[in-house]
Amino acid sequence: MAVTDLATTNLPALPAHPDADTDRILDSGVLHELSYAFGGPFHFLLPHRFDTNLTAFRTALVDAGVEGRVYYAKKANKAAVWMERCAAHQAGVDVASVGELREALGHGVRSENIVVTGPAKSDELLRLAVLQGCLITIDALDELDLLITLALTGTVRPARLLLRRLPPAQPHSRFGMNDTETESALDRCVRAGDAVRMEGFSFHLSGYATQPRADLAGELVDLCLKARVLGLQADRISIGGGFAVDYSSADHWHTFLAGQRPEHYHARKTFDSGDFYPYHSPVAGADALRAILDTVPEGGQDTLAARLQDTGTLLMMEPGRALLAGAGSSVFCIQGVKERDGYRIVTADGTSLSLSEQWFNSEYLPDPQLVTPDGRATGGETRPACVGGASCLESDMLTWRKVLLPARPRVGDLLVYPNTAGYQMDSNESPFHDLPLPPKVVLDRLGDRPRWRLDRRPAC
Repeated sequence: MAVTDLATTNLPALPAHPDADTDRILDSGVLHELSYAFGGPFHFLLPHRFDTNLTAFRTALVDAGVEGRVYYAKKANKAAVWMERCAAHQAGVDVASVGELREALGHGVRSENIVVTGPAKSDELLRLAVLQGCLITIDALDELDLLITLALTGTVRPARLLLRRLPPAQPHSRFGMNDTETESALDRCVRAGDAVRMEGFSFHLSGYATQPRADLAGELVDLCLKARVLGLQADRISIGGGFAVDYSSADHWHTFLAGQRPEHYHARKTFDSGDFYPYHSPVAGADALRAILDTVPEGGQDTLAARLQDTGTLLMMEPGRALLAGAGSSVFCIQGVKERDGYRIVTADGTSLSLSEQWFNSEYLPDPQLVTPDGRATGGETRPACVGGASCLESDMLTWRKVLLPARPRVGDLLVYPNTAGYQMDSNESPFHDLPLPPKVVLDRLGDRPRWRLDRRPAC
């Protein structure tokens, strides 16, 4: 294939949606100063975007006339600033370890606004959650037995709990309880008496479809009614997370999927397109919640919103990525450029461990932006480049795909990967080669001269 063809006609791009806030930061010059100060890659965070996304979810609940609570799924990003925002706005937090629970409490999140999830929780985590009055999702019967034992011996308050359901449509999931186990769990909660406060049911579904979430939510409402007959509180359900984020336009996404070929990747790397995150979603974030609430669950006659209203059932949700949409980006400095067979191999400081999609044998696809000391690069350059990490591993590629950069990349220029706050920044970062973990920088004020501070959580 001719270099000109590869360079100019056959490479599908996947530009992120335009973002004026991020563009101002890229053009401000502050990123080069931070890159020099840290001597390595870093992430910048935009807390006002978290606030906006949280407000959108809450507004969707109000507009539907549904009582509900939003819990931030902490695993999506470890930064302390999100705990600060949850505390400031009286939002909830979803945690799954002693460390996460302590951090949420330490940043001012009220214990009654914390839900503890995850399978087979340790004695220490359960004991701390009971003592603090957190809500605990119970994944299995042996975990329920342990919780009841803890609640009966040495605690001064009942253990608050939800029973997690195994989704019938995903019977091979290792999470949740089936029909028989749920029946037994309800019986054990009744027999435990005042030692426990069974507040309802929860589930988590893989994928991002809205109809299955409404269907299973409708089933959980019916379970709540059954539990109330048994004398249990059962006045809330949690539909978990799985609210998609829309990164790019439909045209760009579908064109990319249709056009990509092995020769568009370094070393002819191949990916199963079904393993890519759906970087375009026509219904995303709070709009997905609106769609779920407007859906009539299978076998029903009323929308889920009406069903929740009629039964006095509170709706809980645990978005992570969706609360972080547009709330941060990852910055790498170019430290080497070489020519290879009609394209460039750019080597960036840091490693692909800071773009966690590689963890799933996939790739973070939104195009990185090239930033010079004068701001975003412009020009007629169209020769493609892949991006490798600074380690000695062939597999350490931030971007296997040959992306078209608008100017010749030079040592000292920056590559900014947009919209990475949700699950990309720190899920599997490691100090490989004794490289320090990239710090997180909080930008509290934008404009010509952004005001920044280090996130209060130490890089460890």
